[in-house]
Amino acid sequence: MNQVLNGLPDFRQSRTIDQVNVEERVAKLNTRSIKKESKLYALKLALSMIDLTTLEGMDSPGKVRQLCYKAMHPHNAEDIPSVAAVCVYPTYVRTAKEALYGSTIKVASVATAFPSGWAKLETKLEEVRFCVDEGADEIDMVISRGEFLRGNYSYVFDEIAAVKEACGNARLKVILETGELQTLDNVRRASDIAMYAGADFIKTSTGKISPAATQPVTLVMLEAIREFYYKTGTKIALKPAGGIRDAKTAIRYLIMVRETLGSEWLDPHMFRFGASSLANDLLMQIIKQQTGVYQSSDYFSKD
Repeated sequence: MNQVLNGLPDFRQSRTIDQVNVEERVAKLNTRSIKKESKLYALKLALSMIDLTTLEGMDSPGKVRQLCYKAMHPHNAEDIPSVAAVCVYPTYVRTAKEALYGSTIKVASVATAFPSGWAKLETKLEEVRFCVDEGADEIDMVISRGEFLRGNYSYVFDEIAAVKEACGNARLKVILETGELQTLDNVRRASDIAMYAGADFIKTSTGKISPAATQPVTLVMLEAIREFYYKTGTKIALKPAGGIRDAKTAIRYLIMVRETLGSEWLDPHMFRFGASSLANDLLMQIIKQQTGVYQSSDYFSKD
């Protein structure tokens, strides 16, 4: 168990993770199935939890506006929910904010020298403040993995806390980049650091490296959130990002959330998918459940 010093855990003694147990738990959860009515509900819920994202060098105002339109109108069929957020580079926060005006969809922006995190702290904070001034509702920051892997946990903690302060009223998603953390023990330790430093979300990945989100990593993060809630009474949200491309996998994640944290986390405020390519498969499956036939992928925009 963590040893609490001055109200904070000693992160050097974070909980040890039994990888075999985690993998067995994931395998067991993946045997669960849901009936037709529940499946349609789960598909729509997963769609409503997506952060539609464009983070490419060839991004443009037109591409961002098109993505925002899809976020508000994923399909012309009735009873199809909009997504949770649109995530863009800082340059396009204002464009997205204007395009989404009048909707409930949040504007998220990556910051802190995404995806590497290699910049001076003041440079990172200036970028965060710029995003907030432009209208960002959510900030996705990356931790300094090099400092973390060197065991400089206080540096990582202090950096997250400083970014959280710079966010003002914007919610902070802390990206652990779990594919670079090497072990599940490190995933748990980084999750703890992020939550105690002020994260509103903990997020698996930038989506720029492989592996990105995996079920074992996500389960470890869910269990960290559960223990943090038991200790502090504070609910932290989760965002697995990267590699979740089909509806079947998305539903498996929802089952894992429900079984680990309960139904209160089955809400776009508390759980997100960072997986733009997932949206079209969810739409295809929703239409199949409603009509009994699949539509061609040509009926859906390629984002």
